[in-house]
Amino acid sequence: MKTTSLSPLLQSFFTDRLMTQRHASPHTIASYRDTFRLLLLFAKTQLKKLPWQLSLQDLDAPFIGAFLDQLEKHRHNSHRSRNLRLAAIRSFFQYVSFQQPDLSAHIQRVLAIPNKRQDRSLIDFLTRPEIEALLAVPDQTTWSGRRDHVLLRLAIQTGLRLSEIISLRYADVQLGQAAHVRCHGKGRKERCTPLTQQTATALEAWLHERGGSPDDVIFPNARGGPLSPDGVQYMLANHVAVAQQSCPSLKNKRVSPHVLRHTAAMELLQAGVDRSVIALWLGHESPETTQIYLDANLTLKEKALAKIAPLHGKLKRYRPDDALLNFLRAL
Repeated sequence: MKTTSLSPLLQSFFTDRLMTQRHASPHTIASYRDTFRLLLLFAKTQLKKLPWQLSLQDLDAPFIGAFLDQLEKHRHNSHRSRNLRLAAIRSFFQYVSFQQPDLSAHIQRVLAIPNKRQDRSLIDFLTRPEIEALLAVPDQTTWSGRRDHVLLRLAIQTGLRLSEIISLRYADVQLGQAAHVRCHGKGRKERCTPLTQQTATALEAWLHERGGSPDDVIFPNARGGPLSPDGVQYMLANHVAVAQQSCPSLKNKRVSPHVLRHTAAMELLQAGVDRSVIALWLGHESPETTQIYLDANLTLKEKALAKIAPLHGKLKRYRPDDALLNFLRAL
């Protein structure tokens, strides 16, 4: 049987499908790239072939299954990471199905590989005392401390994703009446998020100090370039470590930039904001995505419990059975 070279198909998948046709985000391209780098290295080890020597037929369903198992067993990837890798592979094979319809049976067997069900744990979020403890940490007598304070306040109030915050520029901020920030979020969707008076005041003071042109990033690093995701995570971890001294409950939480996004959603939910509005605020595709916040909100559940009429039933004291009867019953 004639084999089909993998190399031109994979290259055209990235250049034509992802970049030209779908205008995929850099994050998506990087994620797919890493998936296929891992897959090609696995094929090199298992099949003893260099990447350019591989054919599409080499990547059959059993081989893909073995690759996914290797991710879990040897790289210790979670079910979520494994499913993300599988999603990238499926996207490639869906593209190939239009380029090589004669290989539909081979392709369908790969596409039929199921996702693994994953446990869904309750999300972490910060309570109001934890928020106040964290915002009090940055030293506002320094340039970096003022930057960090405004960044944290903006993240907690708006719920912007990390990628959205570090890409904000002067032109994206509207102060004064109806103050808001504009961002391009996941799926290339543009949305506006309003600012509270306190956040707008802090942001205005920072922008006045920062200076710059409309295209400059709002939160630069020490060299003037945009902050990296790793830089924000490092900054947040340092501030959380200090905040733990005054707020011990933070020691039991793994606070990441995305936890600040969850915190914004929980603040809205506890204030009585409807789920559909929260989904619109966060840029979710569906209001159903906000169900995770309802699951984690113990305060709402306690309020619901308080509305339930108490059960009326007389409590009786426990009295053990007669020892002799228990002996006879056990025979």
